Amino acid sequence: MVRTKIKGSWTRDDLRRLRQLFPSHPTAEVAAELGRPTEAVKKKASRMGLRKSGRYLRSLGRK
Repeated sequence: MVRTKIKGSWTRDDLRRLRQLFPSHPTAEVAAELGRPTEAVKKKASRMGLRKSGRYLRSLGRK
């Protein structure tokens, strides 16, 4: 049985991976890992209250 992703449907595993990856990886990379558009990942992360880690932002030259 092949499962196809329903537009807008986030599985528990998707949410777990998002929580794990979002703070310390580029958003485009997280989106590719999850097979979702970058904007969808940004929106979901924001709604979940996820933020990029200070360490990650410093690695980009930001405070």
